[in-house]
Amino acid sequence: MARQRESEYYLIDGYNVINAWPELIRLRGNLDEARDVLVHILTEYGAFENYEMTVVFDAFFTEDDEHELQITDRMKVIYTGAGETADSCIERLAYTAVRAGREVHVVTSDGAEQSVILGAGAYRITSPELRRSVKKSKKQMKAEYIGAHTQSLGRIEVHERLDRDTLARLEEMRRKK
Repeated sequence: MARQRESEYYLIDGYNVINAWPELIRLRGNLDEARDVLVHILTEYGAFENYEMTVVFDAFFTEDDEHELQITDRMKVIYTGAGETADSCIERLAYTAVRAGREVHVVTSDGAEQSVILGAGAYRITSPELRRSVKKSKKQMKAEYIGAHTQSLGRIEVHERLDRDTLARLEEMRRKK
């Protein structure tokens, strides 16, 4: 029996993407909202494309331990712990996943990080490239699901829903005015 191919695994540098996408740059004044919007966009994208995704946010200057939020069975958010950068967390996760035989894509526009990732055997995707892919998938989603599952609501006239007797009585009443 053939082994089913595992889905592609995406590791995303969250703040790198927030600082690269125009619709998220506008939200930088409220990082909670920017993170939420990014995670929502990527959850939808990952579900449509059947990707497993982990978004990593830097919490370098915190005293807290690393913590994870499991958004769906295929979407996870990691906030790094004290003293760990998003880059080092992503590198660690990428090395582990590549060694396990997974196809790993790392999303960052950080040149140094891209070099390290390529050396680990992962693929790199810049933040603007991911944005283009997300937009393309969104168009495809609309075409496949929304377009195919909605009917145009043409104008429905009242007379189209009434039987002949009722129409005749209404016409008679209209003429008596």
